[in-house]
Amino acid sequence: MTSVFNPRRWWQALKREWLIYHLGLPEFRFMFESPPPHEWVALDCETTGLNVGSDEIISIGAVRIVGNRIMTSERLELLVRPERGVSPESVRIHRLREQDVAQGLPIDEAMKQLMRFIGARPLVGYYLEFDVAMLNRAIWPLLGQGLPQEKIEVSALYYEHKFRHMLPYEQQTNPNIDLRFVTLMADLDLPVREAHDALNDAVMAALAFIKLRQLRGDAP
Repeated sequence: MTSVFNPRRWWQALKREWLIYHLGLPEFRFMFESPPPHEWVALDCETTGLNVGSDEIISIGAVRIVGNRIMTSERLELLVRPERGVSPESVRIHRLREQDVAQGLPIDEAMKQLMRFIGARPLVGYYLEFDVAMLNRAIWPLLGQGLPQEKIEVSALYYEHKFRHMLPYEQQTNPNIDLRFVTLMADLDLPVREAHDALNDAVMAALAFIKLRQLRGDAP
């Protein structure tokens, strides 16, 4: 039987090979492999601010998800030493002081540990775009490119879930769905951890991801 040529698949394969060929550190080519089935990594970063161009990562939390289980025994918690210190405004948010991060890892070492932890697994997070942008800014000098893994946005899954359960006339009126994290977690009947740190936020994003997959029928 003759296979049908698929231009999109061909282009994806070509792009993958091009990215691997130009990878700054060849030992990280494993990130381009097929991910383990039904495995993901939920992650979150704490930063000195919200400016992707100038602020810095000061902590990273990540946890593996296997099926419907959050593998808390397979987690990653990293403190990262910033080059320009920590402002009082950011301390009020994440409670990480100058002395807390002074002994943190250099950013390059933190990125290498994170990439080894992730492997080829898709990434899960709440407003993940910001975290990935911050990580890619740090990873680009090492690899000459950003993280290649699939990215799954929890707030987008939640929006789709709410939209599916609206009446047709409600869907047509450009519905305003509250995507705040506290609202999302309460609506999904999930616990909110009081401690605001990267690992707790990653675990809560993982909980929401698993629940939304179940509601969509993607998981038992």
